[in-house]
Amino acid sequence: MAPVKKADKKAAVDAAAWMFNVVTSVGIIIVNKALMATYGYSFATTLTGLHFAFTTLMTIVLRCLGYIQPSHLPFTELLRFILFANFSIVGMNVSLMWNSVGFYQIAKLSMIPVSCLLEMVLDKIRYSRDTKLSIGLVLVGVGVCTVTDVSVNSKGFIAAFVAVWSTSLQQYYVHYLQRKYSLSSFNLLGHTAPAQAATLLVLGPFLDYWLTEKRVDMYDYNLVSVLFITLSCTIAIGTNLSQFICIGRFTAVSFQVLGHMKTILVLIMGFFFFGREGLNLHVVVGMVIAVLGMIWYGNASSKPGGKERRNYSLPTTRQQKLGAASDSDDNEDKA
Repeated sequence: MAPVKKADKKAAVDAAAWMFNVVTSVGIIIVNKALMATYGYSFATTLTGLHFAFTTLMTIVLRCLGYIQPSHLPFTELLRFILFANFSIVGMNVSLMWNSVGFYQIAKLSMIPVSCLLEMVLDKIRYSRDTKLSIGLVLVGVGVCTVTDVSVNSKGFIAAFVAVWSTSLQQYYVHYLQRKYSLSSFNLLGHTAPAQAATLLVLGPFLDYWLTEKRVDMYDYNLVSVLFITLSCTIAIGTNLSQFICIGRFTAVSFQVLGHMKTILVLIMGFFFFGREGLNLHVVVGMVIAVLGMIWYGNASSKPGGKERRNYSLPTTRQQKLGAASDSDDNEDKA
């Protein structure tokens, strides 16, 4: 009876973590869209730096309250993570600027197979046939929903390549660091958020000026725009925390696959708030295919053998025989 209750509790916590991530992610997309489209605040990299600055304040408060315990993360590991994370942010922003929306969506979809490859090579993860097919179905469904015009040039392709690999590595590294150094999501954020805030707030204004030819310090700040910036940063605390929680509890691949539910919800929210002109049979069919793929993935990956780590160790009986033979040889040498 106890194992069942424990499994039920884990399932409830997992569902709450996913819901937390979905709600905060969709919320920040809607707020940022209003901030950038309505109020003209187009400084995406600087805004991300502010997000991490607010997250840093949250970790300081939690540390003072005793919710974050002292922990250790080697500087080389922190530096590697910051490089992956910052290249991810910059790469995604540049890719969106240099590529069509269709190719940008394809690049985002390609993070799933790249994350799978990283897990197969670095963690020796093996996927069942059903798990692979379910991932393919999700890719098809989201692609049908979101991919429209597809055009690319050489510099846009390089930006997308950097964005895809750096994002996949950053998400893989979240799970890796939590597992290797026994870090909670709060602890890991306490190490990484200050470094990301510092680097992005220093580099962000220059990068944003290069991308938009506008200076962040010359923006016409007013009460409404500052309120939207503050709201975006507040929601970002939950988004950053929930991302670490979800990847820590699951893996980067699961986070990517089920995370595309956010894409579906953003489309639905967009139709609800900004008009129904984009809602057509083509998009609805894509949504249905993607959701079916996500359900299939959740079922297939949870089955025995659906997603498991390869074990290259010798079978127990063989190891025992080899051990006995070694003992015999030792005895013979002693005799």
